[in-house]
Amino acid sequence: MKQSPVRWMWMTLLVLATAASAAGPGAEGEAGHGETEFVIGLFSLVLLMVAAKIGGELFERVRQPAVLGELVVGMALSGLGLAGLGFVAGIRESPGLHVAAEIGVILLLFEVGLESHLGELLAVGWSALLVAVLGVVTPVGLGYAVSAYFLAEEPWYVHLFVGSTLAATSVGITARVLKDLKKLDTKEARIILGAAVVDDVLGLIILAVVSGIVTSIAHGEGDGGVGGGAILLIVLKAVAFLVGAIFIGRAVHINAVRAGTHFRVPGVPLVIALSFCFSLAAAAGLVGLAPIVGAFAAGLVLEPSDYEVYRQRGEMPIEDLIRPLAAVLTPIFFVMMGLRVDLAAFTQGDVLAFAAVVTLAAIIGKQICSLAVLEKGVHRVVIGVGMIPRGEVGLIFTGIGAKLMVDGQPVFSSDTVSAMVVMVMVTTLVTPPILKVLLSKES
Repeated sequence: MKQSPVRWMWMTLLVLATAASAAGPGAEGEAGHGETEFVIGLFSLVLLMVAAKIGGELFERVRQPAVLGELVVGMALSGLGLAGLGFVAGIRESPGLHVAAEIGVILLLFEVGLESHLGELLAVGWSALLVAVLGVVTPVGLGYAVSAYFLAEEPWYVHLFVGSTLAATSVGITARVLKDLKKLDTKEARIILGAAVVDDVLGLIILAVVSGIVTSIAHGEGDGGVGGGAILLIVLKAVAFLVGAIFIGRAVHINAVRAGTHFRVPGVPLVIALSFCFSLAAAAGLVGLAPIVGAFAAGLVLEPSDYEVYRQRGEMPIEDLIRPLAAVLTPIFFVMMGLRVDLAAFTQGDVLAFAAVVTLAAIIGKQICSLAVLEKGVHRVVIGVGMIPRGEVGLIFTGIGAKLMVDGQPVFSSDTVSAMVVMVMVTTLVTPPILKVLLSKES
């Protein structure tokens, strides 16, 4: 009897979970502790890769973003940990899996940068630019206010990070809905997609600044040590890094591409592109910014046409070389994000209330941005709704908030992470049906 691919994957997942559990603590045997840890790590890596594909497949089948499926699978694994399966804690704390997840998210932002172009940034038009600016500033302010009310005991930089997590839009799901309804050539679609390009850059600049502030505090400057002058310095550092990456990085990259043409071995363009991406990501980390800022800048600087000479020699396009790596490693990040969610937190009324209100703030913040549309005859509500999804961008911001430490404590507690994950899921899920209703009325 023929089995469906999903059923086969579920059976595989069960076998892998059993193997990972059996290889847990106490299973060292003759192999030795170090080798046993490596074996457990391999089982765990395969478990997460398969689990991510199962989750992504199930959500894609109901026309939802695969990233939500990857997140939900991680949350399900977290639930197994609550049920007493000890191997889940080992996966959650595995240094190797965290490295794989971090590389995955760096590759994701590199891909986002590759899909963006400096020319597009300069040609978005005033409406798209104003929509992006207002759609970033307003959610930050609302998020800060909500966090200050519900998390009154937390320091101010936690509230700022909550607001920043609400800033950026993940417009991929909106673009797919517009494409399905054959509305990509409308004024509303052009404004949404143009604003999304600027939104990505502004969101990452905000992340660079906020993470820089938190890093400064973590290095001993203290809450009162980050005054207006220090914040201005961090802003200038973030802007200077992006400008330097664009101009200096462009020159370095072009010279590297030219030097690579003298090599005869295969795979040179992939090595050049990844080396450039990882170098800028590391440089961003060295100056106190989030490494993903450097990865995005690398993708923004790199143009696929730079590698035309390699394509003429039979190499694949650079974006086709990067895509398989990202397809394997990026989902691990989102499964690990789901593992960070404390399902027990959802039994607490204050966490649920915070999640509900911060989600409302995220939605309202993007509705206000539609007021910035200058053109007449444009459906402003469609633009506001189209900018709602937070998707993978919100999860990336949340993951960084959970990782940054001040005085031994993460900026985002497990309760805050859980609430922010709810915000990401709701804003991503509600957009397609609302958008379809609004656009069908216009047809």
